[in-house]
Amino acid sequence: MNTVARLPDCNHYLDRGTATPLIPVRLDADGPTIWCKLEFLNPSGSTKDRIAGYILHKAVRTGRVAPGGLVVEASSGSTSIAMALASAQLGLKFLAVMPEGVSSERRMMIEAYGGEVRFSPRAEGILGALAGAAAVAAERGAFLPLQFENPDNPAAHRGRTAQEVLAQIPGGCVDAVVSGVGTGGTLVGLFEGLCDHGCSPTAFAARPVTGAAVGGAGAECCSFSGRIPGVVDGPSTIYTRFRAERGASLVEIDVRDDEAVDLARRLIRKGFPVGPSSGLNFRAAMAAAERLGPEARIVTVFPDRMERYFSTELFARAIG
Repeated sequence: MNTVARLPDCNHYLDRGTATPLIPVRLDADGPTIWCKLEFLNPSGSTKDRIAGYILHKAVRTGRVAPGGLVVEASSGSTSIAMALASAQLGLKFLAVMPEGVSSERRMMIEAYGGEVRFSPRAEGILGALAGAAAVAAERGAFLPLQFENPDNPAAHRGRTAQEVLAQIPGGCVDAVVSGVGTGGTLVGLFEGLCDHGCSPTAFAARPVTGAAVGGAGAECCSFSGRIPGVVDGPSTIYTRFRAERGASLVEIDVRDDEAVDLARRLIRKGFPVGPSSGLNFRAAMAAAERLGPEARIVTVFPDRMERYFSTELFARAIG
């Protein structure tokens, strides 16, 4: 007989948080207006708080992880930070397996929440981290969220993020949703949630492509793109899953990674404390606006905050 665990009496607020703002952003006088979801205002500073809270609260309630149990996840950064925060709130232990070379800020944030960090070989990328996490979970009987394949990942965005967007966007409907793809949860979840409520949005996947050479001071190892942490720069299972679930086309927009970083710096100068993926998303949204026209209501996300990138290329030169 399955035993349902009782949530601890603590301030586990990720499952009852306030909606993040959705605001119109225009960088140039003659440029398009893009509706941007300020996901860097989530408690740990990224949109990954949504999936971490959703997955771990469900796991505790259904008895998949016991009070005081161990959670192990593979991530290049933001998901691990969010899982560490959620675990701290829920009285769980957390261990992150990350590729060597990720920024020191991310490791420090995880450890500040009481989490443990182990590194997998840099050359193995996210595949090495996934294998390492699976090995630790098997050895120690830990709960493995499996963010890359867990259907609760897009479900978190389908059930809540999309609803926030619909309540906030003028006219109550969206013409296009734009996002870089890591696990694919944000793009799939938003698209599904918008479709559930009668919208017929076009989904655009932002794909970073190499511009200037990557390397030197400030360059870091990450799981996917050389410059845009957490975003894939090649084929992903998201594309197969997306088409299988909705039979819809997914439009890819290539963005030079150096342009994405430069645009992130411009956003910071405008008062948005964001990381490189926000520059990628905004540049792709601008391209989507060129295709759909100036009246299109285009939504993208600013996924995370700039503080976790102080030692990376984003801040390798002064922003100004």
